[in-house]
Amino acid sequence: MKDVPAIGLLAVSDRASAGTYQDRGLPALRAWLNRALVGDWREASAIVPDEQPQIESALRRLCDEEGCGLVLTTGGTGPAPRDVTPEATRAVAGRELPGLAECMRAAGLRHTPTAALARQVAAIRNQSLIVNLPGNPKAIDENLAAVFPAIPYCLDLIGAARLETDPKVCTAFRPRHASTNRQR
Repeated sequence: MKDVPAIGLLAVSDRASAGTYQDRGLPALRAWLNRALVGDWREASAIVPDEQPQIESALRRLCDEEGCGLVLTTGGTGPAPRDVTPEATRAVAGRELPGLAECMRAAGLRHTPTAALARQVAAIRNQSLIVNLPGNPKAIDENLAAVFPAIPYCLDLIGAARLETDPKVCTAFRPRHASTNRQR
Protein backbone atom coordinates (compact mmCIF):
# COMPACT_ATOMS: atom_id res chain seq x y z
CA MET A 1 0.00 0.00 0.00
CA LYS A 2 3.04 2.31 0.21
CA ASP A 3 2.72 3.34 -3.46
CA VAL A 4 -0.97 4.13 -3.06
CA PRO A 5 -1.43 7.86 -2.38
CA ALA A 6 -2.76 8.63 1.09
CA ILE A 7 -5.36 11.37 1.47
CA GLY A 8 -6.35 12.70 4.87
CA LEU A 9 -9.95 13.68 5.53
CA LEU A 10 -10.62 15.66 8.69
CA ALA A 11 -14.06 16.76 9.88
CA VAL A 12 -14.08 19.53 12.46
CA SER A 13 -17.34 19.59 14.39
CA ASP A 14 -18.26 19.64 18.06
CA ARG A 15 -21.55 17.85 17.46
CA ALA A 16 -20.24 15.22 15.03
CA SER A 17 -17.26 14.41 17.26
CA ALA A 18 -19.66 13.96 20.20
CA GLY A 19 -21.92 11.69 18.14
CA THR A 20 -24.97 13.97 18.38
CA TYR A 21 -24.89 14.89 14.68
CA GLN A 22 -24.25 12.79 11.59
CA ASP A 23 -21.25 14.32 9.84
CA ARG A 24 -21.98 15.07 6.19
CA GLY A 25 -18.61 16.55 5.28
CA LEU A 26 -16.52 13.38 5.17
CA PRO A 27 -19.02 11.50 2.97
CA ALA A 28 -19.10 14.50 0.60
CA LEU A 29 -15.28 14.55 0.41
CA ARG A 30 -15.13 10.79 -0.24
CA ALA A 31 -17.80 10.97 -2.93
CA TRP A 32 -16.06 13.85 -4.72
CA LEU A 33 -12.65 12.15 -4.60
CA ASN A 34 -14.09 8.83 -5.78
CA ARG A 35 -15.61 10.62 -8.79
CA ALA A 36 -12.59 12.78 -9.59
CA LEU A 37 -9.59 10.51 -9.00
CA VAL A 38 -8.36 7.73 -11.24
CA GLY A 39 -6.56 4.89 -9.51
CA ASP A 40 -6.38 3.71 -5.95
CA TRP A 41 -5.98 5.98 -2.98
CA ARG A 42 -5.90 5.31 0.73
CA GLU A 43 -8.01 7.27 3.20
CA ALA A 44 -6.93 8.31 6.67
CA SER A 45 -9.69 10.17 8.45
CA ALA A 46 -10.77 11.65 11.76
CA ILE A 47 -13.52 13.70 13.33
CA VAL A 48 -12.46 16.19 16.00
CA PRO A 49 -14.21 18.95 17.96
CA ASP A 50 -13.68 22.65 17.27
CA GLU A 51 -10.67 22.77 19.58
CA GLN A 52 -7.44 24.13 18.10
CA PRO A 53 -5.07 21.71 19.92
CA GLN A 54 -7.09 18.69 18.74
CA ILE A 55 -7.25 19.98 15.16
CA GLU A 56 -3.50 20.63 15.17
CA SER A 57 -2.81 17.16 16.55
CA ALA A 58 -5.00 15.51 13.91
CA LEU A 59 -3.33 17.50 11.12
CA ARG A 60 0.14 16.52 12.35
CA ARG A 61 -0.88 12.86 12.56
CA LEU A 62 -2.39 12.84 9.06
CA CYS A 63 0.63 14.57 7.53
CA ASP A 64 3.52 13.12 9.50
CA GLU A 65 2.40 9.69 10.68
CA GLU A 66 -0.15 8.67 8.05
CA GLY A 67 1.93 10.15 5.21
CA CYS A 68 -0.96 11.98 3.57
CA GLY A 69 0.23 14.16 0.71
CA LEU A 70 -3.17 15.84 0.63
CA VAL A 71 -5.27 16.64 3.69
CA LEU A 72 -8.76 18.04 3.20
CA THR A 73 -10.55 19.49 6.20
CA THR A 74 -14.24 20.24 6.43
CA GLY A 75 -15.85 22.63 8.89
CA GLY A 76 -14.67 25.29 11.28
CA THR A 77 -13.91 27.92 8.63
CA GLY A 78 -16.58 30.53 9.41
CA PRO A 79 -16.49 33.64 11.58
CA ALA A 80 -18.00 32.06 14.72
CA PRO A 81 -15.76 32.10 17.81
CA ARG A 82 -15.41 28.28 17.78
CA ASP A 83 -14.38 28.18 14.09
CA VAL A 84 -10.62 27.74 14.49
CA THR A 85 -9.64 25.39 11.66
CA PRO A 86 -7.70 28.12 9.79
CA GLU A 87 -5.75 29.02 12.93
CA ALA A 88 -4.89 25.35 13.54
CA THR A 89 -3.80 24.94 9.93
CA ARG A 90 -1.55 27.99 10.08
CA ALA A 91 -0.05 26.75 13.35
CA VAL A 92 1.12 23.45 11.82
CA ALA A 93 1.95 24.55 8.28
CA GLY A 94 5.01 26.28 6.96
CA ARG A 95 3.75 28.14 3.90
CA GLU A 96 0.32 29.34 2.83
CA LEU A 97 -1.08 29.19 -0.69
CA PRO A 98 -3.48 32.14 -0.63
CA GLY A 99 -4.49 31.68 -4.27
CA LEU A 100 -6.33 28.45 -3.47
CA ALA A 101 -8.31 30.12 -0.68
CA GLU A 102 -9.10 33.08 -2.94
CA CYS A 103 -10.39 30.71 -5.66
CA MET A 104 -12.63 28.93 -3.17
CA ARG A 105 -14.14 32.17 -1.92
CA ALA A 106 -14.67 33.41 -5.49
CA ALA A 107 -16.38 30.14 -6.44
CA GLY A 108 -18.57 30.32 -3.36
CA LEU A 109 -19.61 33.90 -4.11
CA ARG A 110 -21.20 32.69 -7.35
CA HIS A 111 -23.68 30.74 -5.20
CA THR A 112 -24.07 32.63 -1.92
CA PRO A 113 -23.10 36.04 -0.54
CA THR A 114 -22.04 34.45 2.75
CA ALA A 115 -18.98 32.95 1.00
CA ALA A 116 -17.39 36.33 1.73
CA LEU A 117 -17.34 35.26 5.38
CA ALA A 118 -15.33 32.10 4.65
CA ARG A 119 -11.85 31.87 6.15
CA GLN A 120 -10.46 28.81 4.38
CA VAL A 121 -6.70 28.36 4.30
CA ALA A 122 -4.51 26.23 2.06
CA ALA A 123 -0.99 25.59 3.30
CA ILE A 124 1.98 23.26 3.01
CA ARG A 125 3.41 21.17 5.84
CA ASN A 126 6.58 19.44 4.64
CA GLN A 127 5.35 17.24 1.75
CA SER A 128 1.65 17.66 2.54
CA LEU A 129 -0.89 20.12 1.21
CA ILE A 130 -3.66 21.01 3.67
CA VAL A 131 -6.84 22.56 2.25
CA ASN A 132 -9.66 23.83 4.48
CA LEU A 133 -13.15 23.43 3.08
CA PRO A 134 -16.56 24.44 4.40
CA GLY A 135 -18.75 21.84 6.09
CA ASN A 136 -21.73 22.00 3.73
CA PRO A 137 -21.64 19.19 1.10
CA LYS A 138 -22.80 21.49 -1.73
CA ALA A 139 -20.10 24.03 -0.83
CA ILE A 140 -17.51 21.23 -0.63
CA ASP A 141 -18.34 20.23 -4.22
CA GLU A 142 -18.18 23.84 -5.44
CA ASN A 143 -14.89 24.54 -3.68
CA LEU A 144 -13.18 21.33 -4.81
CA ALA A 145 -14.30 21.91 -8.40
CA ALA A 146 -12.70 25.36 -8.23
CA VAL A 147 -9.30 24.39 -6.83
CA PHE A 148 -8.69 20.72 -7.56
CA PRO A 149 -7.37 21.30 -11.10
CA ALA A 150 -4.28 22.90 -9.48
CA ILE A 151 -3.84 20.42 -6.63
CA PRO A 152 -2.17 17.47 -8.43
CA TYR A 153 0.56 19.74 -9.83
CA CYS A 154 1.06 21.32 -6.40
CA LEU A 155 1.49 17.83 -4.95
CA ASP A 156 4.07 17.07 -7.66
CA LEU A 157 6.00 20.22 -6.78
CA ILE A 158 6.14 19.49 -3.03
CA GLY A 159 7.15 15.85 -3.53
CA ALA A 160 3.88 14.20 -2.51
CA ALA A 161 2.44 11.11 -4.18
CA ARG A 162 1.07 11.69 -7.67
CA LEU A 163 -2.69 11.95 -8.15
CA GLU A 164 -4.41 11.44 -11.48
CA THR A 165 -7.85 12.84 -12.23
CA ASP A 166 -10.69 11.79 -14.49
CA PRO A 167 -10.92 14.59 -17.07
CA LYS A 168 -14.69 14.11 -17.28
CA VAL A 169 -14.86 15.36 -13.68
CA CYS A 170 -11.73 17.45 -13.17
CA THR A 171 -8.91 18.18 -15.59
CA ALA A 172 -5.71 18.55 -13.62
CA PHE A 173 -3.26 21.11 -14.95
CA ARG A 174 0.34 20.02 -15.40
CA PRO A 175 2.82 21.85 -17.64
CA ARG A 176 3.90 19.67 -20.55
CA HIS A 177 7.61 19.79 -19.83
CA ALA A 178 7.67 20.52 -16.11
CA SER A 179 10.02 18.50 -13.99
CA THR A 180 8.38 17.26 -10.80
CA ASN A 181 11.71 16.95 -9.00
CA ARG A 182 12.95 20.48 -9.34
CA GLN A 183 15.89 21.38 -7.15
CA ARG A 184 17.12 24.93 -6.60
